[in-house]
Amino acid sequence: GATFPFPLIDLWRVEYHDDFDNVNLNYQSIGSGGGIKQHIEKTVNFAASDAPLTTNERALSPNTLHIPETIGGVTVVYNIPELPNSGLKLTGKIISDIFMGKITKWDDPAIKDINPGSNLPGKDILVAHRSDGSGTTFVFTDYLSKVDPDWDKQVGKGKSVPWPMGLAAAGNEGVAGIVRSTQYSIGYVELAYAFQTGMTFAHVQNGDKSKFVEPSIATITAATAGIANKLPAGDADWSAVSTVNAPGPDSYPISSFSYLLMYKDLKETSKNKEEAKAVLHMIYWMITDGQAFAPTLLYSPLPENVVELGKKSLSQVMYDGEVLWNNSSVKTSSMIPDWIRNNAKWWADGLITDEDYIKGLQYLISQGILKV
Repeated sequence: GATFPFPLIDLWRVEYHDDFDNVNLNYQSIGSGGGIKQHIEKTVNFAASDAPLTTNERALSPNTLHIPETIGGVTVVYNIPELPNSGLKLTGKIISDIFMGKITKWDDPAIKDINPGSNLPGKDILVAHRSDGSGTTFVFTDYLSKVDPDWDKQVGKGKSVPWPMGLAAAGNEGVAGIVRSTQYSIGYVELAYAFQTGMTFAHVQNGDKSKFVEPSIATITAATAGIANKLPAGDADWSAVSTVNAPGPDSYPISSFSYLLMYKDLKETSKNKEEAKAVLHMIYWMITDGQAFAPTLLYSPLPENVVELGKKSLSQVMYDGEVLWNNSSVKTSSMIPDWIRNNAKWWADGLITDEDYIKGLQYLISQGILKV
């Protein structure tokens, strides 16, 4: 499924197996479109998507549950040698105009006006976008459709759209690769990919148009706070759920839930009852104890009310009509370093800053204690 949550799912794969070594997860980051296709065809135990099922997709896969697994942000990344640091300010309209080919130079007056003093070069802008069916693209184009009527009319939103211009690559990895290797380029990737590879990214104007907001755990969390208690039941229609361009001074405007998709009756996708139980247990772990790992890769942990919504959905899961749920607690991985567990709590309580938390993570990575 989705590449958006792949860094986190891959970390979950390792940590879950450390405690439950009889279970092996094989997750292929082929994009949300591919994941949904395989879910509809019932060739996987579960799928991941950053875009909720459309009305038509839901009709093709009745009795599907949407389980929010994490919250992430889509960052606008760029490669401008004259601007080696993150922080270029961009509005939604400017981003739209760049990806539509209306703004073609980095020193365009619209960009210069909101970045006074920046050494913006008179170079052509090279646009990079996804070639595959992508939930990251869905989130990005959903945002552009909300902030620019021209984009909404001419391009629209979706997992795949008719891009007006640009170079195409598969996966967040592919777009990140183009931008990292191509001077004066711009693209969009999930924050974890930008963080892991040290890419520079823009600060985007918030939904209130009152300030430019840096993507971070705190600002992604703020963006989804308003909708967290308004989400539909797991087996309901999620096609209208959107968190982009959320109000609030500190809300990063290109933020979204990412979802796990599974059928209520796992007999449709599991070899036997034991495999179905293992799938249910692992997903329960992901949305509960597994959330402790989310901040290590700059994903936002799920709010407690969203976790409870997920638990309620999982309580409906069956195998051949028999309910599998027993609401048993899941053991937290003994492999989580105390530093990560403690600092995740301190960060959530506001006792340490994003900057200090990230510095600590970078140290753990450099020492080989945490592998990403």
